[in-house]
Amino acid sequence: MSGKTTVSLVLGSGGARGLAHIGVIEWLVQNGYEIRSISGSSMGALVGGIYAAGKLDTYRNWVTALDRSDVLRMLDLSFGWSGLLKGERIINKLRDLIGDRDIEDLPISYTAVATDIERGKEVWLSRGMLFDAIRASIAVPLLFTPYELNGRKLLDGGLLNPLPVAPTLRDHNDITIAVNVDARPRHRPGSSAAGVGWTAPAPGSPPSEDRDDDSGSYRARVKAFIQELQERITPDREQDWGFADVMMASIETMQSSIVRMQMAAYTPDCYLTISSDAARAYEFYRAAELIQLGRDTAERQLSG
Repeated sequence: MSGKTTVSLVLGSGGARGLAHIGVIEWLVQNGYEIRSISGSSMGALVGGIYAAGKLDTYRNWVTALDRSDVLRMLDLSFGWSGLLKGERIINKLRDLIGDRDIEDLPISYTAVATDIERGKEVWLSRGMLFDAIRASIAVPLLFTPYELNGRKLLDGGLLNPLPVAPTLRDHNDITIAVNVDARPRHRPGSSAAGVGWTAPAPGSPPSEDRDDDSGSYRARVKAFIQELQERITPDREQDWGFADVMMASIETMQSSIVRMQMAAYTPDCYLTISSDAARAYEFYRAAELIQLGRDTAERQLSG
């Protein structure tokens, strides 16, 4: 017997804000909690799966070193109509960095939640390859193409269950802790409290160093796509709202309503919240700040 408080940890969706989950996990481990079970949607599934594989420090070191250009280089254009990005580049990078594992072999019970878009059903992924489950769970609609797994087209778990407490109900742990990084915002996106926006290069500025190994013509297409994407996701300072802000705010509004209903049906022992105005969903280059926010939130909401 370890004598530690055993935890079922539920990690919610929220794009880059999900990096705060890293800080929450670090605080729990350092303060005598033993995480024995993890359930997650989208970014919560990614962070939770990497922790379950014992590689959270490796991921933390990598993600905190990313800058805006590095984040953009993770984008791989899809030429189909089901999503802007294929998502293969980021998943392959994580597979190389972390190493793939069978979920059944992980030392911690793990469930990633995805959405079967054709059947309109929630899917719990607790068997098979870890990064297959993660890729399915992070497939934000319109942004990533659906992921085909076991004959099903799967999208982001946050569409139906952004804070999946239910997979932990049969656990025999001391407490269940749920972390919602999409809590109702105090300020609208674009305000000073919403965080630093994604700033596109000034017109005519030289391109950043190209580190891709693809052909010149492919690099040119990707650069053109990235420039267009930057322009779309950079809010005009006078208009405040950009393409990505509208898309993500729409999804987050829907998810906020779902979480309120889920919390009424399945109430965890501890419910940690981080406002959705802490960062925009694509601001992964703010990793160190968001991880610290997770630590501070755990300290404030769980201490005393």
